[in-house]
Amino acid sequence: MRPRPPLLLCLFLLFLGTCVRAQTPTPAAERQEGYEQRLTLQEGSPLGGLPFTNIGPSIMSGRVTDLAVDPQDPTHFYVAYASGGLWETHDNGSTFEPLFQQEAVMTIGDIDVHWPSGTLYVGTGEVNSSRSSYAGNGVYRSRDGGKTWTHLGLDESHHIGRVIVDQQNPDRLWVAALGHLYGPNPERGVYLTQNGGRSWEHTLFVNDSTGVVDLVRDPRKPNHLFAASWQRDRKAWDFVESGPGSGIHFSKDGGKTWSSITPDGAGFPTGQGVGRIGLAVSYDRNGRRHIYASLDNYFLREAEAPDSTTLTKNQLRNMPKEDLLRLETYLLEDFLRSNGFPRELDAKAVREKVEKGDLSPLQLVQYLEDANSTLFDTPVKGFELYRTTTDGKRWERTHEDYLDDVYYSYGYYFGALAVHPEDPQTVYAMGVPIIKSTDGGKTWAGANGDNVHADHHVLWINPSQPDHLINGNDGGVNISYNGGKTWLKANVPPVGQYYAVAVDNHPDGYRVYGGLQDNGTWRGPHDYEASTDWHQDGKYPYEALFGGDGMQVEVDPRDNETAYVGFQFGNYYRINPKAGTRTYITPKHELGQRPYRWNWQTPILISPHQPDIFYMGSNHFHRSFDRGDNFTTLGPDLTRGGRAGDVVYGTLTTIDESPLRFGLLYVGSDDGLVHRSMDGGQNWERLNGFADSLWVARVDASHADEAVVYLGLNGYRDDNFNSYVYRSTDYGNNWTRIGTDLPAEPVNVIKEDPLNPALLYVGTDHGLYVSMDTGQTFTAAPHLPAVAVHDVVVQTQAKDLIVGTHGRSLYRGSVALLQQIAGQASPTLTLAAVEDQRYSPRYGSASWFTDDTTPEVNLQVYSPGADAGATITIKAKDGLVLTRKSVTLDRGFNRLTYDLSFDADRASDLEDMLNADRKEEQKPAQVKAADNGVYYLRPGSYTLVVEANGETAETPLTVK
Repeated sequence: MRPRPPLLLCLFLLFLGTCVRAQTPTPAAERQEGYEQRLTLQEGSPLGGLPFTNIGPSIMSGRVTDLAVDPQDPTHFYVAYASGGLWETHDNGSTFEPLFQQEAVMTIGDIDVHWPSGTLYVGTGEVNSSRSSYAGNGVYRSRDGGKTWTHLGLDESHHIGRVIVDQQNPDRLWVAALGHLYGPNPERGVYLTQNGGRSWEHTLFVNDSTGVVDLVRDPRKPNHLFAASWQRDRKAWDFVESGPGSGIHFSKDGGKTWSSITPDGAGFPTGQGVGRIGLAVSYDRNGRRHIYASLDNYFLREAEAPDSTTLTKNQLRNMPKEDLLRLETYLLEDFLRSNGFPRELDAKAVREKVEKGDLSPLQLVQYLEDANSTLFDTPVKGFELYRTTTDGKRWERTHEDYLDDVYYSYGYYFGALAVHPEDPQTVYAMGVPIIKSTDGGKTWAGANGDNVHADHHVLWINPSQPDHLINGNDGGVNISYNGGKTWLKANVPPVGQYYAVAVDNHPDGYRVYGGLQDNGTWRGPHDYEASTDWHQDGKYPYEALFGGDGMQVEVDPRDNETAYVGFQFGNYYRINPKAGTRTYITPKHELGQRPYRWNWQTPILISPHQPDIFYMGSNHFHRSFDRGDNFTTLGPDLTRGGRAGDVVYGTLTTIDESPLRFGLLYVGSDDGLVHRSMDGGQNWERLNGFADSLWVARVDASHADEAVVYLGLNGYRDDNFNSYVYRSTDYGNNWTRIGTDLPAEPVNVIKEDPLNPALLYVGTDHGLYVSMDTGQTFTAAPHLPAVAVHDVVVQTQAKDLIVGTHGRSLYRGSVALLQQIAGQASPTLTLAAVEDQRYSPRYGSASWFTDDTTPEVNLQVYSPGADAGATITIKAKDGLVLTRKSVTLDRGFNRLTYDLSFDADRASDLEDMLNADRKEEQKPAQVKAADNGVYYLRPGSYTLVVEANGETAETPLTVK
């Protein structure tokens, strides 16, 4: 196991301010107040008339945490997503309906259904303990199919591993509470209610760092329950994935009392190396109960005998310099080439450097030890499967050898088991792959047939048709009817988990780019509408550009084709999909130096002044003048210097450059530092005056005033759920906290609108907020679900806002009217510009292929006051009034629709007008009613006029 720092050392480092950072946990009551504040900002929001359209994509989906399948009809099931809410299908995944999206949280750890009554239970807060595992606030119940929800408490549980409802009594419920992710708390363990959540009994508690991650109930002996406790503690810089509190507990009285069934000497590992445990119960033909337990075994493997034909990092780590000089040339050469050392560094050059004392064997090892390598190279035992048929009196490991490449060193992300309830020989284990055993865990094979994603979290086995499987993973829902040989995708819900978004200026219509959790980088049209039309032509509108965990994206504005994309921990490429080229560009440290520290979401930036200039941030600032082919590292370490732990830390998280002044740069770090350079990165000055030691989520330089800069901080990794946004008017020398009316929700992004500096956008873990007065007050976007907003970008030509969510893919909303109104002390009645419309002779006609051929024009109107007697008038040239319609306007922004129709008694007038300028060779225009009897505008130029409260606003309307 990793050595932990001794107490005296920690106290000394604490004095220096580097061992632990101050934590200010937000109690559940304050989070609830934040939810109520969110509702207040939504209910009174003037943005009610500004809709957002979901533009997908859905095909790559997002992380699934649980499934609940109707035992009477397996085409009816529920899917719980880590950050995308709860969805229901009645047709085997062909269509889905969202059910849980406007509550205090959207993250789900587990669900269960009382099938006789249809009562739904949701345990919030996923348990996979990843970087983007959001905290829940307890348990919810719905008695009306998900239309309304009742909160049942357990607010401080934060992450719930399992919810089980008694099928004989919908008011009897067991909950496995894992507890806080980023700090200790006592509200962990097993809870029992027998009155529908009005009161709870805390029946199993281990310690304030150990919760319960899994809970199973014996289907034949319903008073018998088994619980898996898990001791874990995550910090921004370190994750203790295991501990002596981890084990298995047994209750014979319906969960009222518990006893451990994994004592020392029973065959199941105990102690510091015991990580996450998954449970399953099955019965054989003789009626004997089999209890299976998967284990993320964090004890280190026994050292293997050295292989004389290869050279490894572990051999080099403690190798004396004299032994290295005696190595066979082919061994050293093979080590250098297979590990990606610079080509000029061959075996001869290494020997010369070692002889001179310029290089040590250890430095060769350290050159390779970056954050990505530790995910795969740490020699833990990893996934193991244990079984008992004696209720824990004796456990045995089912397999002899290590099962490699299932968990690696991040088994905390997995842990689910599935065993056929009447056949203990059929076992599935979920990890990076999904693996299957048909002999009770002795031997294993992959079940990763065509179409299935990786990183698996839940599996349902049809009891009556064992080859029928429904699987939930990081890529959504997959269904198999042949035991995993092939799979079907059921990825209809748009639940993509975006980290970052970008747009281009493509002449055929701008495109949207983004990086997603475990689903790479994608590009698609901004006007995408979800449909299955692509099944016909074989081309999904979005296309995958790159793999891995997709991260930030930058697009070269000169060709709208060259893009900078990458995956976790700073691995970036310059690609051109049209030309089919890709070039690895990440700068490398020098031999003899420790590797740069790259954040999981490494920040990148194309300079707004010269697109050949490209910036990247590790713990240092890197600049390239040739699109990433060559980099210069500028300045010192711009963080507090890193921390001892197994999570990369002390990294830059955000970079921005003033669009108004070349070389005016800002960077922020995960350990709470913000620096400014006035000379292109040559010199850096640390800035102060804001909340200390919080993760810097975003620094955003103003487009309108060189001295203005915005700052967003995030305290989630300290259990701090408050919102922190700041504004500076003097280059960051002094800061004013803004957004004091924002709810207690961690902030992920703050951006100034590029066309109106009074207009600000803030994305939090629960939604989008907008300020129209430079941050003095904020309002909520009420038409979005309560999903985490990780990034926003404005497409300046179209005046669209693209919202990148971590759980509901992408949303697009026109902000043209916001840009017109923001900053005005007393805005008047305003009508936003309307896109050109294209006439179709099929308007109002009957069709076998669609139920509605009525055109629809969306109008955005700002009204300074409510008016139930407002009107919309359509005029032709020379002021000919074609129609006047009554409408109702609310105070603020309104969305109205107009169907391009006009009054029948004006048809001849319009026909005369269209023919007045007709040339002799042109066919006369005829204005006739459509099949539905309605008259629609013909191609021409018109004027839309809105009148309300004595004010008038108008805009041109062109029908082509």
